[in-house]
Amino acid sequence: MKIVVTGASGYLGGRLCHALLREGHYVRALVRPTSDLSALPPLSTAGADGASLEIVYGDITDYPSLLSAFSSCHVIFHSAAVVEPWLPDPSKFFSVHQEKYFCTEYEKSKVAADKIALGAAAEGLPITVVYPGVIYGPGKVTTGNIVARLLVERFNGRLPGYIGSGFDRYSFSHVDDVVEGHISAMNKGRAGERYLLTGENASFKHVFDMAAIITETKKPIFNIPLWLIEVYGWVSVLFSRLLGKLPLISPPTVYVLRHQWAYSCEKAKAELDYNPRSLKEGLEEVLPWLKNLGLIKY
Repeated sequence: MKIVVTGASGYLGGRLCHALLREGHYVRALVRPTSDLSALPPLSTAGADGASLEIVYGDITDYPSLLSAFSSCHVIFHSAAVVEPWLPDPSKFFSVHQEKYFCTEYEKSKVAADKIALGAAAEGLPITVVYPGVIYGPGKVTTGNIVARLLVERFNGRLPGYIGSGFDRYSFSHVDDVVEGHISAMNKGRAGERYLLTGENASFKHVFDMAAIITETKKPIFNIPLWLIEVYGWVSVLFSRLLGKLPLISPPTVYVLRHQWAYSCEKAKAELDYNPRSLKEGLEEVLPWLKNLGLIKY
């Protein structure tokens, strides 16, 4: 089957391309001319049944390039996203993602895109929507891999304490589980349906404690209040405006941290055979990977 993956050079998109090739599909990877292609398989890579990878250049905001990329393809995985805590021009979120209070422009853009997709599905377009949790795992250390980035900060002493009170809850999804969930949604998902590809619900305090146990290092001994992290976020945004480097954290990110984000993936388990690994299993893979990259020491 010929499949297009948008955002193919990204953290999730690259892993998805690898998995689709292993399953024997012809994969057309849509990337920008300036994209870092290190996450993609080599062009010479061939999977089962002569599967191969094709690179096509375009942009999700450039309609003619999309028409060309999607031509003669059977399935489209839309994994392109602007995953940043803050941008000087927030309209960029909406150019890619397409009432109620939201924490960030990223969230607003995702809801707008969701409405468009579900509206098209209601009109008969065969669309299945999946919602990952906080994606983490090996692959790329990007803004989309926030767990890896926070672990790097933690083990290098730049994040000496727990984030907030420790009573927060997020649903942590290993990137390879999310990839398998995408492929299962293609094969088994019902058109017009929505599936949560989430994982273990836990706090970032639990993540740091688990990381300390796995690496046999000391746990943090104090909590950093969110108001102080928000101040740091405002300072980071100021320096970002002056230096042009995007911040690791911003005030809207702190607004996200003030909410609870625990979810159930029982529907995906029942209909897609989705089987997420535990957070401990995932961190036992991520920590040695970061160590081998030279990003952390223990």
